Amino acid sequence: MNRSIRTVAIGTVLAIGIVALATVWHQALAGPGYRTDLRNPRRLATFEDRGEILTSDGVVVADSVDVDGSARRVYPEASLFAHPVGHAAGLFGATGVEGSNDGVLRTPAPGALESVLGRVFGNPPAAADVITTLDARLQAVAADALGDQRGAVVLLDAVRGDVLAWVSSPTYDPNVLTGPEALAAGAALNADEARPLVDRARLERYAPGSVFKVVVAAAALEAGLTPDSLLEDAAEYVAPGTETPIRNAVEGPCLSGDTITLAEALVVSCNTAFASLGVELGAAAVTSAATDTGFGDVPPMELDAIPSVIPPAADLAADVPALAQSAIGGRDVRATPVQMALLAAAVATDGTAPRPRFVADVVEGGSARAAEPPREWRRMVSAAVAADLRTMMIDVVERGTGTAAGIPGVVVGGKTGTARQPDAAPHTWFIGFADHDGATVAVAVVVENGGALGDEGTGGRVAAPIAHDLLTAWVEGRR
Repeated sequence: MNRSIRTVAIGTVLAIGIVALATVWHQALAGPGYRTDLRNPRRLATFEDRGEILTSDGVVVADSVDVDGSARRVYPEASLFAHPVGHAAGLFGATGVEGSNDGVLRTPAPGALESVLGRVFGNPPAAADVITTLDARLQAVAADALGDQRGAVVLLDAVRGDVLAWVSSPTYDPNVLTGPEALAAGAALNADEARPLVDRARLERYAPGSVFKVVVAAAALEAGLTPDSLLEDAAEYVAPGTETPIRNAVEGPCLSGDTITLAEALVVSCNTAFASLGVELGAAAVTSAATDTGFGDVPPMELDAIPSVIPPAADLAADVPALAQSAIGGRDVRATPVQMALLAAAVATDGTAPRPRFVADVVEGGSARAAEPPREWRRMVSAAVAADLRTMMIDVVERGTGTAAGIPGVVVGGKTGTARQPDAAPHTWFIGFADHDGATVAVAVVVENGGALGDEGTGGRVAAPIAHDLLTAWVEGRR
C-alpha cells in the first residue's frame, strides 16, 4: 500500500510541476508572441499607451487619442501615408509599419505577467515611438504628382535603402477603419473594384515594357558587348517561328535603318534592336540577368511583398517569339515598382541594391535605439556593368525618351517604358536616379493604363514628369 501511495504522490507532484512549468512558459515566454501575433484578433482590442509613428521630419502619422474614455487609433494625415504606415484596427488587423512594429508600439495588457513583473521590479514596460524613414514633404509631392491616376511611386536612398516616399493609388483613409462605422467602411473598401487597400508598390506586378531593356542591356554587357557594339536597326523584327513582326514605337527604323549601338538603342528605346538582341543572347542569358537583378525573389523588407517574375529559361528557349517579346518587357514578364526602384538603385551605385528600410529609429523612454541598420540586399550587376548602364541611362534623360525627367544642373538618369495591355491603354513607367550633394536616390513610377491606346511612346510623357517633380523636390530639400 505504501509503495502504491508513494507512486501516486510522485506522479501527482510531477504532473503539478509540468502544469506549473507550462503555465510559466505560456505566460512569460510564449505569451508575448501570442499577444503580438497578427493572427490574434484580440491584440488590437485596446490601444492603451500605443506609441506614435512619425516621419523622419517629425510629422505624426499615427497616434492614439482618448474618445469618450476609450482609446482610439487615429491617423492625422489621413490617406497620405495609408499604405506604408498602414492601420491598426481590431476588426481588420494591422498592416504596414503598424503591423510590422506592433510589438514595440504597444505595451502588454495590464494583467499580463510581463507587465506585472515589470511593475514589481520597478521597470514597467512602456510603448515605444517609431520614427520612419519617410519624408512628409516628399510623400505629399509624390501623391500630388500621381494624383487620381492608378499606380505607384517609390523613392529611396540608393545606398542606404531608406524609403523616402511610398505612394499607392487609389488610397484610403485608415481612420474609417478605427471609427464607429468601421465595419461598414471596411466592407465598402473590400468591395471596391479599384482595390484601394492593395499596396501597388509591393503587392502588384505589371508588365514592365521598355524599362526591362535595362536588364537585357545588362545581359549584353555581361556577355561581352560594349555600349558601342552594333545592333541591327530595322523597321520591324520577325522572330523565328512566327510571322508577326515586332515594330518600334514610331513607324520605321529607330535611326538610319542600318545599325545602331547598344547605347543608342537604349537611349531611343529601340524595340526591334532589343527584341533581336534578346534572341541572339539566348533565353539563359536573359533569364539569368533577370534573376541576378532580383526577379523571382521577394525584396527583403519588413513589409510583405511579392516577387517579380520571368518565365523559366527552358520555356523561353522553346518559344523564341516569347523570348523576343520578353526582351522588350512584354509577354509574361512582370515586375513590382519596388523591384524596379531597386534595379535603378543598383545601376546608380556600384551594382549592389540595398534592403528597403522603413524604420530609422525606435524611441523608448525618451532614448532612441537604432532599428534595423542599413544593409545590402544583393549584387545585381558587376561594378563595370553598372557604370556603363549608368552612363547610358543618363543619356536617356539628357537626349532620349526620358528628357521630361531632367533637372538642370543635376545628374539624372533613367529609362522610360510603355507596356501594351489587351484592349486597354498601356501602363507607363519611369525608373531612374538622381545625384546631388553626395547623395543618390532611386525612383520608380508606374501609371496603370496611363498611356494613350495604341501609343507606345507615352512612358516619357506620363511617368517621367512625375519622377521629375519628385526628384526636383528632393534636390530642393537638400539645398
